[in-house]
Parts: sequence; structure tokens; C-alpha cells
Amino acid sequence: MKPRISVLTLGVADLERSVSFYRDGLGLATEGIIGTEYENGAVAFFLLQDGLQLALWPWASIAADTGLPAGGGTPGAFTIGHNVNSKAEVDQVIDQAAKAGAAIVKPPQQTFYGGYAGYFRDIDGHLWEVVWNPALFVEE
Repeated sequence: MKPRISVLTLGVADLERSVSFYRDGLGLATEGIIGTEYENGAVAFFLLQDGLQLALWPWASIAADTGLPAGGGTPGAFTIGHNVNSKAEVDQVIDQAAKAGAAIVKPPQQTFYGGYAGYFRDIDGHLWEVVWNPALFVEE
């Protein structure tokens, strides 16, 4: 398989509330909720970078599409890493997430590899790591 991952989809409890968190709270650009004319089709996309998109889709719609039971999944089963270019930027993003309603799981602090990172959970429990790694350069 040649990896061609283009969309990360997060299951959410309340689509409008989650769109507000990511758009208004974190400042991610979106055209808003689309697909409402289809049963289980309402979804929102946020362009991240280089064609990668974040999608928000209600848990009930994911359940209908997959045949699996609806639910919130296993919190912490995976994390979304948001790499930034400085310790100050880690602090800024964690603060922005908290103001938007996120729960701070681990306040920013030094890491074992010489970096600086913190974790937050979005309003549906998805775990985000905000990290500055001195060995990585993040292009703007």
C-alpha cells in the first residue's frame, strides 16, 4: 500500500458545537457544515496543509456508515500532533484551546528529548499534543 492519507475524520457528539470549537475557538478555516441534504451526510471539513483535511462527522453518522455501534471511541487511543516552531507557540496554542473549551490534560512542559509539549482534549475528548521539537522545523 502506498499511503495517501488525505482526511482525518473525528467522530463528534454535536456537529455544530464541534465546528464552533475548531472554527471559532481554534481559528481553523472551514466552509461550514455541508451535506445536510443527505441522511447521515452532514460533515464539516477544515483544510490543514498540503491537501490534508480534518473532517468532523457525527458519531451516529459514522455508526450508520460503518455498521458499528455509535459511541465516543476510546479516549487516548491515538493523538493528533500539532508541531509548532517555539515554546511560546506551544503555550499560545494550549491557552487558545483552553479558552475555546478544551480540557488541558498536561500543561506545557519540557520533554525527555529536549522539546516542550502539552496535551489537550477537544470538546469530544479527542487528544491533541501541541509540541515544539528542536530537531524539527515546521514550515508555515
